[in-house]
Amino acid sequence: MLNSPSYMHVPDGMLSPLTSLIMFLLVLPFWYKGARGLSKRVNARNVPLIALMAAFSFIVMMFNVPLPGGTSGHAVAGALVAIILGPGVATIAISIALVIQAIFFGDGGILQIGANCFNMAVVLPYVAYGIYSLISANSSVTSVRRVIGAALGGWVGLTVAALVTAVEFGLQPLLWHAADGTPLYAPYPLNVAIPAMVIPHLLVASVIEGLVGAAVVLYLQRANPAILQLFTKQTVATGTVAPGRLRLLWIGLLALIVATPLGLLAPGTAWGEWSADELSRMGLGIVPQGMSTMQGLWGAPLADYGIPALGNTSLGYVLSAVAGVGLIVVVSWLLSRLLAGMTRSQKPAVPALQESEQK
Repeated sequence: MLNSPSYMHVPDGMLSPLTSLIMFLLVLPFWYKGARGLSKRVNARNVPLIALMAAFSFIVMMFNVPLPGGTSGHAVAGALVAIILGPGVATIAISIALVIQAIFFGDGGILQIGANCFNMAVVLPYVAYGIYSLISANSSVTSVRRVIGAALGGWVGLTVAALVTAVEFGLQPLLWHAADGTPLYAPYPLNVAIPAMVIPHLLVASVIEGLVGAAVVLYLQRANPAILQLFTKQTVATGTVAPGRLRLLWIGLLALIVATPLGLLAPGTAWGEWSADELSRMGLGIVPQGMSTMQGLWGAPLADYGIPALGNTSLGYVLSAVAGVGLIVVVSWLLSRLLAGMTRSQKPAVPALQESEQK
């Protein structure tokens, strides 16, 4: 019997509306920076790579793994995406995956898009890339230091992202509660939230994040090292992405899609990402009022990665993965075309008279 896929991101009701607004405002400048970087580097050669990286992050997040304490978690592949695309463009790519998860699959709250994107599309890639750059500085593209940097960057990056999420949860009962002290949103204080979030990620999920990044970097060093330098240059990339090598990465993504039902086997829900019913069954004694009010704010068409006609089945999970990847490819292509068009329109035209004078 398969388990229902647990929420992997912050759902509506766990954070107050003011916290949600603050987190959305915090992520805006990173979206702007990422869009600017993408507009300067986008071209017909690298749009498929952007879509591939966003889709890879989406699929990796569908693989729940059991964590100590009876909960579950997942990697994000945020470190790998940052290494290949640079942290700014990685913010855009991972955000595309997270927004599609929230809107179409109900994975993460609609009001929490800012918080989820800040935690997983900003904190994780920037921290991971900083460590990777520090370790691999002045090394050749095939250096083992890049593999080590990817592993350590992923491990630390996801752990820091878990810490930031725990702080967001832990501040809720301190700042927002009823007159009798009953929490209105996330119910557990900092001294509970931080160890409950950080320790399991430190021991399991962050290790997987590091291993995923290191394994793909090692593969690219041997198969097509130009990909590792395509987006990290200051100017528009001139390197060549070998179509055959990129095709192998798409085949690898397809293999992961077929294997996604393994993500249904992990028992338990991710810590801090409960529904009101789950909190009630946990014996907390209360269901925070804000959570009850805000839960179910958005009815996702493919909620819990299920196809309505198929129910909670492996086939439904696989088809949801296919649908998600298809949406990501379309959105990535449209956004890249839009940004490329805006960049071209902003370039000043050279007047014909001026051109003739220069001749």
